[in-house]
Amino acid sequence: MFLKIRKRVEVELKNFIRGLDKDYGLSRISPMLSKSIKEFALRKGKRIRPTLFAIGYLGYAKKPAPDLFRSAASLELLHDFMLVHDDIIDKSDTRRGKPSMHVLLNKQLKGRSDIKFEGQDLAIIVGDVMYAMALRAFLSVKENMQRKEAAFKKLIEAALYTGGGEFIELMLSLKPIERVTKNDVYRIYDLKTANYSFSAPLVMGATLAGAKRRELNKLHNYGIYLGRAFQIQDDILGMFADEIKIGKSGLTDLKEAKKTLLIWYAYNNSGNKDKALIKKILNSKTSGKSELKRMRRMIIASGALDYAKNEISMLVKKAESLNQELRMNNSYRLPLHSFAKKMAGL
Repeated sequence: MFLKIRKRVEVELKNFIRGLDKDYGLSRISPMLSKSIKEFALRKGKRIRPTLFAIGYLGYAKKPAPDLFRSAASLELLHDFMLVHDDIIDKSDTRRGKPSMHVLLNKQLKGRSDIKFEGQDLAIIVGDVMYAMALRAFLSVKENMQRKEAAFKKLIEAALYTGGGEFIELMLSLKPIERVTKNDVYRIYDLKTANYSFSAPLVMGATLAGAKRRELNKLHNYGIYLGRAFQIQDDILGMFADEIKIGKSGLTDLKEAKKTLLIWYAYNNSGNKDKALIKKILNSKTSGKSELKRMRRMIIASGALDYAKNEISMLVKKAESLNQELRMNNSYRLPLHSFAKKMAGL
């Protein structure tokens, strides 16, 4: 079922992207702008957000609304906008196994000695254009206008809270690790990942379908638990997986001094020598593969990796309990948790 939904999303995304020149005259504005957006938006991805949006709707609606999957595809465009800006902030050179947008644009500017801007300047604009495209695409669905407006507001809120999460994450990088709490870490997880990637898409879809407020609250909490589990798993992959497998550098989080659950636990459960080394690595602006290997060793030795895995299991169990309470159509509710667990790496 979910593979079918994902394929429908993929088709609509491709159709929308291919229609950019017809609908917006993007190539007439700039062939470089049009080509860059098309290439980036059609890269292979998990399509978690549009899939969960469609599930949230179909689980409470009697039948699919016209252009539902065009609206679902808008969440992937919103995600692409976030990724483009995120890669600039993180100074990440790769995304989904290919050059990040600002790196791609820098290559196209190579050899031009007459310019006073860089690829990242253009990439910010590209991201803004993709955000506008996402908003327009979301409005495609033919549904009750009151519910459509309510769902649209939740889309805007998701973008707002994600930006807020990005902001406080950067500010938290300035905070000494010894002053960071577990609540600090989870607050960022909730704003940047859990709400944006799991909770908001499900709630948006259910809102559009006319689900009751009590049901929306359960879906919200359900998504938060799964989103936290997903982010912890993503932190583990970012620290331990090969770059080829995850499509981005494992050094990104270290260079940005991100205070993940792994690093928080490792610091608070290590001896003084390792604590000093963790602080030194986080404060360094030139962390390399040797520092990454040392951090991996300390995370394992402190028990942080086992702690993180146990945390994931606990969060998924809480989500599973809520899933059983949902009044969603069983043909969607029952497979939903299997899909969500898979996305969380379980």
